[in-house]
Amino acid sequence: MFVQKNKTCRHRAGKQTAVTAVGVDLYHPFCFWSGVLMLITGVLLHLPDFISMESMGYRMSGMPMSEVMLWGMVLILLGLPLSTYGLLPRLSTLFDHRTKNIAAYQIRAMDDAKLTSAHWWLLFVLGAALVVDIMKPATLGFVVPGMRDEYGLTMTHVSLFPLSALTGTTLGSVLWGWLSDRLGRRATILLASLFFVATSICGFMPSFGWQIFMCFVMGLSAGGMLPIVYALMAESVPAKKRGWLVILHGGLASTCGYLAASGLATLFEPEFTWRILWFFNLPTGLLIIVMNRWIPESPRFLLENGRAEAARFVLHKFGVVLETQARAFPRGPWTKPESGHDRRAWKLFKPPFLKHSVSLILYGLSWGLVNWGFLTFMPTMLRDAGFGIGSGSALLFYASLVALPGTCLVAFLYGKWSSKKTMILFAFMTSLVLVGFASISADLKAVDSGFIVALLVSLMMSSNGVITMLLPYAAEVFPTDLRGTGSGIAAAASKAGGMVGPPAMGLLLANSAGFAIPALAVAAPIALAASLLVFTGIETRGRGLECLSAMGEGSTGP
Repeated sequence: MFVQKNKTCRHRAGKQTAVTAVGVDLYHPFCFWSGVLMLITGVLLHLPDFISMESMGYRMSGMPMSEVMLWGMVLILLGLPLSTYGLLPRLSTLFDHRTKNIAAYQIRAMDDAKLTSAHWWLLFVLGAALVVDIMKPATLGFVVPGMRDEYGLTMTHVSLFPLSALTGTTLGSVLWGWLSDRLGRRATILLASLFFVATSICGFMPSFGWQIFMCFVMGLSAGGMLPIVYALMAESVPAKKRGWLVILHGGLASTCGYLAASGLATLFEPEFTWRILWFFNLPTGLLIIVMNRWIPESPRFLLENGRAEAARFVLHKFGVVLETQARAFPRGPWTKPESGHDRRAWKLFKPPFLKHSVSLILYGLSWGLVNWGFLTFMPTMLRDAGFGIGSGSALLFYASLVALPGTCLVAFLYGKWSSKKTMILFAFMTSLVLVGFASISADLKAVDSGFIVALLVSLMMSSNGVITMLLPYAAEVFPTDLRGTGSGIAAAASKAGGMVGPPAMGLLLANSAGFAIPALAVAAPIALAASLLVFTGIETRGRGLECLSAMGEGSTGP
């Protein structure tokens, strides 16, 4: 029975009772909160060993683990699966391949609704979650110098650290995306937060090997937050406002995430060294768990899984009344089919979704090659050419300088002009700028410095626009039952580009004079991705998600 007063809905699931709070199930609440308490205690038990090293400048390299730290690790190893068990349904539910929608619902009102305080509150909370998530990879750049000094590592060994993180985020994007289609958007955000808390002990690990492992787990947990959050926003924001608002929201959150990471490093790293930066996973992870209480589950996900009363309550918060159709209407842009349908991930690689999957994978992969490959080596290439303005600090300065206005421009074009054309435009712009770099590679010293700065700023702005649009677009073109998985695969592609980009770029630079060949090699795939979108992309601006799903499946509606 659905009880609005207590904001809960109780229903039988086999022999167990699921308690829903605004659409999220804690199937075993005692196990969940007991596990969270064990995680917190386990992390805090690592602090005594860290504090005891104050006289040595908090250098823990080679330090044996005390019994207190070992007990802390035991509590974490027990608390993480226990809290996860408290959140998960039966395994049979996870591997149920069919959705459970049982009636046709009129949901056009969701897309025609006005933005309410509930929408703005949701965007605020999800923005905070994005800031916390983006802080994780951003912190890598601040911990590497101190880690290299303490462990006496070569650059080859240091490169294993970001590689393990990118590998984790690549796998995590697919894993969490798939889970969000089975557990729900909000529940999966909660699950990722548990891993945030558990990995806050990364900085207290005495050996570099443990650092590599914990960084992988941290990347695994952080990799899925972005696609889940974008899926939830796309499914909750009215269609006419969705494009520009989601783009602007994500871009601003990304900027704030990098600012938060640099701010924490500035305040705490000089006193407590690089190790303390990972400890902030504990308070930030707990913050998401607390805020999760005010994140409603996606109403579209609830409808897909036959939980109409919970969906009705969530929609009421957004000022929308859910109308049940008296009969099954033909498939159209605002109706859902009567019976459930297959939601296995392999459907993304068969028609009609194959074209979207291929184009988005190439789009994300090519951006990863530009960002992690070409831009990573850009300071080195300019320095080798004798051009001092290409230092790392200058590059970061220009990146932060164009982030906000560039994001605003992308949001305006995507939401007010055309989502498809904007994606194509910024991809081609990125390719053209790379061709421009290739054209001046032969004699860089003879080129006017203002022109080089203009190319550099243009590349940062255009490539930032590409990644800003990738996940919002993926969340729009895939149907609700596969939206998390599809968005996760798109996110994983961008991280995979980061895994391939640095070694490929290093190989090209080592075997070519200048950087003309590397620039052209990176320009080609992103130009190909833009060309592919010309034929496979669909216009999402102002269209409801159900309408887009019908278009993608070759159906038409009124």
